[in-house]
Amino acid sequence: MKRQPPSLPLFPEPAPPDQETDDGPGAPLAARIRPRTLDEMVGQAEVIGSGRVLRRSIEADRLTSLILWGPPGSGKTTLARIIARQTRSHFVALSAVTAGVAEVRRVVEEARQMRRAGRRTILFIDEIHRFNRAQQDATLPHVESGLVVLIGATTENPSFAVNAALLSRCRVFRLEALDDQDVAVLVERALHDTERGLGSQGVVLPEEARQHLVRMAGGDARVALNALELAVTATPPDAAGLRHVGLAAIEDALQHRALLYDKTGDQHYDLISGFIKSVRGSDPDAAVYWLARMLEAGEDPLFVVRRMVILAAEDVGLADPQALVVAVAAMQAVQFIGLPEGYLPLAEAALYLATAPKSNSALAAYQAAREDVAQTGTQPVPLHLRNAVTGLMRGMGYGQGYRYAHTFYQKDGEAGGDLPPAQRLQPYLPPGLEGRAYYHPTGFGEEARLREWLAARRRAAGEDPAEE
Repeated sequence: MKRQPPSLPLFPEPAPPDQETDDGPGAPLAARIRPRTLDEMVGQAEVIGSGRVLRRSIEADRLTSLILWGPPGSGKTTLARIIARQTRSHFVALSAVTAGVAEVRRVVEEARQMRRAGRRTILFIDEIHRFNRAQQDATLPHVESGLVVLIGATTENPSFAVNAALLSRCRVFRLEALDDQDVAVLVERALHDTERGLGSQGVVLPEEARQHLVRMAGGDARVALNALELAVTATPPDAAGLRHVGLAAIEDALQHRALLYDKTGDQHYDLISGFIKSVRGSDPDAAVYWLARMLEAGEDPLFVVRRMVILAAEDVGLADPQALVVAVAAMQAVQFIGLPEGYLPLAEAALYLATAPKSNSALAAYQAAREDVAQTGTQPVPLHLRNAVTGLMRGMGYGQGYRYAHTFYQKDGEAGGDLPPAQRLQPYLPPGLEGRAYYHPTGFGEEARLREWLAARRRAAGEDPAEE
């Protein structure tokens, strides 16, 4: 009797999860060093931190379809692979850019086979916002039936990019861009990991180069790690077998030149000083140059716009009261939209302040008043300016002799009086300080009108307008 060859199983045993990833020896560093467990994930504590809903559902193996929405390099693909690994699910990744309805149907058929073998299938669709209506319609019934667990990744708001029927069957989780500290942790991990990282290559990365790599990655871990690998590859080892990856190599790998800047050192103060003095000196070209120097070097835009608000009040002041409005609007705009687009309201505000008429009269007035406060102490408020809210206070003379300004202006206007607008009707300063003049408007911009107004008031009161 002829011996029959062993029969092949109808449904082959699926590969273990760690064989279904693309983090083998030939993969880029960002793929090799990709976290494999939730505990290895960096950042995103609001989504996968201890006790969060998504983490509990993963640990309890009670998955539902979900969409991960966040900027590039925030860990969307990594999290999807961790979910598949931890739940021992069959993982299939498609790109919405290249996959068509035929690929979706192939995955569905594969999922049916996996279900018969007792295994769940996770269908990961990268850039799901690019999935067209036909692709989404082909996926929907199988998500609804639970044949596949869909994990979509998108950088766009899924409310506008995913059709309502599919979106209603998914939980949406918002991932945030990694901060510099998170990226630095991943870089450090890559430098010391001898199994999947660069730990066996003797890489020496100076602090200056490390800071530039982290800062220029802009919260994208993939950018930082792949640039690091490129710089290491391009740096030959020395006689001791060490690769000294300097700033120039990191700059070349990132294609972004490092600007000389230190957020806590001389450059921080020198550049903001150059910016302030350029605005004060009405040089819009220099102002926008120093602004660009700071922002491109990674300065906090809120630090810059705070200085603009101060500049608007200190150096433009009442010569153009609109300047403070513009500066505060720029601050709110930057807080609302952030960088990189935030440079637009910042540039607009810097140019407005630089070209506005200048006056430091508000600063000078306050400093003069502060000096009198320091020298004369706590002078009493004149009785006629105090509110008489009780009979006792009225009996003590509170409020007696106070002239309600609006009544007198209307009366004089009806009688054809020649009092100038807003005439000072009576003393308002404490005794001993009457006649003090703290505010001296310039002749520039809006203050030219205020200067004339004050001069007319003084002339009407018999004071010397020259003191203005």
